Amino acid sequence: MHHSASASSLGPGGLDLSQAFFKPIQNTASPSSTKRHTKVSVIGVGNVGMAIAQTILTQDLADELALIDAKADKLRGEMLDLQHAAAFLPRTKIVASVDYAVTVGSDLCIVTAGARQNPGESRLNLLQRNVALFSHIIPPLAKYSPDSILLIVSNPVDVLTYVSWKMSGFPSNRVIGSGTNLDSSRFRFLIADHLDVNAQDVQAYIVGEHGDSSVALWSSISIGGVPVLSFLEKQQIAYEKETLENIHKAVVESAYEVISLKGYTSWAIGYSVANLARSLLRDQRKIHPVSVLAKGFYGIDGGDVFLSLPTQLGRGGVLGVTNIHLTDEEMERLRESAKTILEVQSQLGM
Repeated sequence: MHHSASASSLGPGGLDLSQAFFKPIQNTASPSSTKRHTKVSVIGVGNVGMAIAQTILTQDLADELALIDAKADKLRGEMLDLQHAAAFLPRTKIVASVDYAVTVGSDLCIVTAGARQNPGESRLNLLQRNVALFSHIIPPLAKYSPDSILLIVSNPVDVLTYVSWKMSGFPSNRVIGSGTNLDSSRFRFLIADHLDVNAQDVQAYIVGEHGDSSVALWSSISIGGVPVLSFLEKQQIAYEKETLENIHKAVVESAYEVISLKGYTSWAIGYSVANLARSLLRDQRKIHPVSVLAKGFYGIDGGDVFLSLPTQLGRGGVLGVTNIHLTDEEMERLRESAKTILEVQSQLGM
């Protein structure tokens, strides 16, 4: 099932009408070899996958978008629904198939597919089912797009990013998890709301596990270039540590709140992942808190582990990890977060 957003053979018997509509100019040259054709593949067309696909289309981040899912009817329906909006979107070729061959030559492969937790099922059993699912996803992606960047969104994202790295055989700079990029956006929103400023003027990171053991880097928060905590101390303005902890707790619980209200999260993660895609595909070299191979950074050891650190992203994937100063408490919490993820990985026997 391969369908594109446009076709010029609309005449009788598939006659190519493009020659009738357009008269070629003389002495033309072939397109510049520097002009890149950007292709993005999204694996999984559930609520999250389609929010990502829709945002990528509206932000004009790809020349071609490939959709993959195991459910053929749902997949074709989503593809047609997007194609029918062609008149309102930047020109993008949209294809879809249950066959991973459709992803060939992708610059970026975004994986959102994942098994849903059954009633009474343990988190470990769910994870084992997702690992089994990934064994049918990651190797074909690596086969058809050996030079692509893998961006993992499926949860638990840190462990599944590690699994994807192992299964793909890719260098670590080309395997990234969406990690705490969205958590950090929620964090910035809550701080901005608390202080009545624009969230874009707040620089703040959540690092570590995308989950309960995540770490809020309060010591490095700044607003308009002003370090917040050191400013409060210099001005002898009292603040309660409990207030800070409550903001972090609200970040951790915010996804659960959205899920309890509407059944799933989609739009925020769609914008978050599209934001990462832009930095990667357009070589923006922006800093994002994403899940990367963290061994050797900030004293993290004990094994290969992926967790979120402030990371510079560009066309080559991970370009480097930012050397942010952490307090001793933040450093210890980050190491504990790494241990939490490593314990889960050890249960998988990986």
